Amino acid sequence: MAATACLNYGAPASLNPQQKQQSPRARNNCLIDTTIMGKRNMMMMGLRGRYNNANKRVGMVRCSGIGIGDFIGGDLVKPDLGRWLSDVEEHKALAIYTPHEGGYEGRYLNRLRYQGYYFLDLTARGLGDPETTLTKVHPVCPAHVGKQPIARWYFPPEVDYRLAALPPDAKGLVVWIIEAKVLSKSELQFLALLPTLRPKVRVIAECGNWRKVVWKPLKEIAGLTENEGA
Repeated sequence: MAATACLNYGAPASLNPQQKQQSPRARNNCLIDTTIMGKRNMMMMGLRGRYNNANKRVGMVRCSGIGIGDFIGGDLVKPDLGRWLSDVEEHKALAIYTPHEGGYEGRYLNRLRYQGYYFLDLTARGLGDPETTLTKVHPVCPAHVGKQPIARWYFPPEVDYRLAALPPDAKGLVVWIIEAKVLSKSELQFLALLPTLRPKVRVIAECGNWRKVVWKPLKEIAGLTENEGA
């Protein structure tokens, strides 16, 4: 009877118990093996059940704040591009705030490029005096490594040099400054007044970060609006 239970539990169903007789020791070994295999299978089934339950729990996690932009591309759904173009033409100098992960500002940059603008990309770190660098002949000291004499090389004004090199069909020059949050208030004021000095110039200064792309007139950020009203 034990052998029959052994064969029914661990052996294929096609094997007939009457075709082969087993010794008592073999019967005991068979019973022990099947008991061990049964426990092992039960343990594996339990582990698989735990893994499946864990996967189900992970699958049930829901995230809030998911919109249509997460499925088709957040940089493609921008209904404010028309307002962006009109504000650039109206204020001529804007302070823009972009998300920390980056990439969204490229959509606005390309829209200005489609309008016929050319770009001068600068970083505020190491820019020096914006007035001297952008509108005047300015000196640059190359690294001398402590052995060569300190020399000065003079470069033409960046804005005037780029304006002279623009093609005839260009609409203007956009001075796009990243990391403008390190600039002082007086430096931001000059950048806000630069389109007045150079009418074909537009200034976009990245003054910080926000959850979405927002912008304001650079004169408001630099504190020039109240002075003009007074």
